[in-house]
Amino acid sequence: MHLVLKQPSVLPGFGLTLGFTLFYFSLIVLIPLSGLFVKTSSMSWEQFWDIVTNPRAIASYQLTFGASLAGALINGVFGSIIAWVLVRYRFPGRSLVDALVDLPFALPTAVAGITLTSIYASNGWIGRYLEPLGIKVAFTPLGVLVALTFIGLPFVVRTVQPVLQDLDKEVEEAATTLGANRWQTFRAVIVPELWPALLTGIAMAFARAVGEYGSVIFIAGNMPMKSEITPLLIMTKLEQYDYAGATTLGVVMLVTSFVLALMINILQWWSGARHMNQ
Repeated sequence: MHLVLKQPSVLPGFGLTLGFTLFYFSLIVLIPLSGLFVKTSSMSWEQFWDIVTNPRAIASYQLTFGASLAGALINGVFGSIIAWVLVRYRFPGRSLVDALVDLPFALPTAVAGITLTSIYASNGWIGRYLEPLGIKVAFTPLGVLVALTFIGLPFVVRTVQPVLQDLDKEVEEAATTLGANRWQTFRAVIVPELWPALLTGIAMAFARAVGEYGSVIFIAGNMPMKSEITPLLIMTKLEQYDYAGATTLGVVMLVTSFVLALMINILQWWSGARHMNQ
């Protein structure tokens, strides 16, 4: 009979660590979020419905969630390409490009908004060439999309990059020796491995974009019913001391973001489970 000695844990016991985890999570996340619902519950259903279905609010939902989703999908494509280039190729300045990917993390959002506005304005470095083509970026919904794409790029690159680094090239070589062309190898070998990480990166980019404020308000123009995002509308209501209206819009964004993130996580889990069963 062999006695199995229990390996001592570096951290304290499960009960203490779980208690601290729940306390910290409640203090930082649950209590502030519950305050939104408590404040919103003070109004009647008719008042709540009037606020969330206001035409100005609906227009801000459409722009906020639409531009956030579009920006996340764009980053899903080009972020994957950037990650592929950084992992699979060696070229002069590669380390610099790799560092620049994290620039939206380090750059203050207000600075990013001012910079993007100066670049894409009608007299900016890029805007001056787009203006004759009839493409106006600054102070339009397109500018919102540009800003949200900018701040969401690192999430996709940094989630896809480690998966590509761990991907065994011998599997791709085996597929080639079996007669698969490049497209077949990419679709049958690479995509299934990248798909869960790619979905995670897209979900993170989307969640980051939904709540973005600083980099958007400068380039959006903030015109109601046209280029006004929901976070700005919430700030406007707070400045008008309409706390109930602000918390109501906050609840709508919170619930919608949670549902969308849950759907993406379920899709990611289903995709991973399907891949494991194949």
